[in-house]
Amino acid sequence: MTTQLAPAAGQVAAPRPQRWSVEQVEALFALPFNDLLYQAQQIHRTHFDPNSVQLSSLLSVKTGGCSEDCGYCPQSAHHDTGVEAEDLLPVAEVVAAARAAKANGATRFCMGAAWRGPRQQELEQVAEMVKAVHALGIETCATLGMLKDGQAEQLKAAGLDYYNHNLDTSPEFYGEIISTRVYQDRLDTLERVRHAGIHVCCGGIVGMGESRRDRAALIAQLANLDPCPESVPINNLVQVPGTPLDGTASLDPLEFVRTIAVARITMPRARVRLSAGRREMPEALQALCFLAGANSIFYGDKLLTTGNPEVEQDKALLARLGMSPAEPGA
Repeated sequence: MTTQLAPAAGQVAAPRPQRWSVEQVEALFALPFNDLLYQAQQIHRTHFDPNSVQLSSLLSVKTGGCSEDCGYCPQSAHHDTGVEAEDLLPVAEVVAAARAAKANGATRFCMGAAWRGPRQQELEQVAEMVKAVHALGIETCATLGMLKDGQAEQLKAAGLDYYNHNLDTSPEFYGEIISTRVYQDRLDTLERVRHAGIHVCCGGIVGMGESRRDRAALIAQLANLDPCPESVPINNLVQVPGTPLDGTASLDPLEFVRTIAVARITMPRARVRLSAGRREMPEALQALCFLAGANSIFYGDKLLTTGNPEVEQDKALLARLGMSPAEPGA
């Protein structure tokens, strides 16, 4: 059972049992900033080393040409963003990228494919990638869109540790962002992943023009999954010319930090990951996110056989903060 901390003055107590209403999550968002971060830091320290961060790397194994119309995504075939549809990468190329990621300190390697969902032949090809990457001794993750019955079990058999499938936003705001699938489709895929015994990586995107209540509703949805996700990526919209969301008013940076803190409070044992948008964040803002309970990042934009500026910059930031990479499996 999750440890419950006695709330200090100005704090909102976690409900018993751990079932969050949208109103309760909104109340957390409304706390004074210092009180919110104090509560998040207390909970973070109860369950994690506060100076440790889990490093993940992401590779697009199949880019572009997706039939979904997600308003934020440059890989959608519905948007003219200059991203060309490509075939699946060869297994050897994926393994080389995973080996480089591990050498640079990553403990998890995520393979992403721009599909509505994989066909059986495509799934078998990805399963070969998973097997080969798993053999390197690094955690494996995949994000392939919606899964049909039996597909999650095939990925599990290949050695997949995590499956990423984000809810993106609240059920109420979802239709403003995507029309080619419904919210229940996402929940059904998550249920298949859980049933197969694969860890769930599931979060959302903020800064898409949603309200604070929508952000609270997204967090409530995530926290009320049974069990809640092991990994929770929080993405800040990266606006790409040619996508419908290009030109959306940017989210207040402190509101983004609040979102991290609320995710930490409502999902105490999850890895809360700074995902898309981190490259655009000043280092001081990233430091605030770590203080608010973020303890995972996507590490480096490019996966090369030698070090690259993004990796070295991340290493320098963590060193300045006195933080260190989490051990594999931690």
